[in-house]
Amino acid sequence: MTITIKLTQDSIDRLDLSPLKKELDPILSGGNLTEYEQQFQFEFDYPRNPTDPRELSEVPEIRLWFLRLDTVYPWFIFFLHWRNGELARYTAMLVPHQFSRAEGIQFNPEALELFVMRKVFVLYDWLLEKEISGYGRIISFSQMLGYEVEESFFESLADVD
Repeated sequence: MTITIKLTQDSIDRLDLSPLKKELDPILSGGNLTEYEQQFQFEFDYPRNPTDPRELSEVPEIRLWFLRLDTVYPWFIFFLHWRNGELARYTAMLVPHQFSRAEGIQFNPEALELFVMRKVFVLYDWLLEKEISGYGRIISFSQMLGYEVEESFFESLADVD
């Protein structure tokens, strides 16, 4: 089951998270979060000039909406439908990048590394709090973005908790 969040110009321009909250809040107060793991995707109804060459992740208003989302729900990537490109799009909303016709999206390497490691820490803590086993999930997330996190890294975190 895929859950599609439709974002309109109004919700984006007002930084209104209610289209997401309407779907996410019942899940968070429900029970089995893993049922909804990697199930969310976004659909955009954001009119642009047909000659505008920018990708959605290059539109400042859309990026700002995603920055707000990431601030309120920093662990939301747990729910993103990674395999249909939502993780890459979400990352592009938050990490400086350039587009190349030949090579596709090129993230700023240092910014991407900081993003990945921040998410590793956020997911680690959130999954522990929710009592969801998470090393494999976090390792998979980091691999999707080209990084390797060893399981021993999490053992060292557990030693300081």
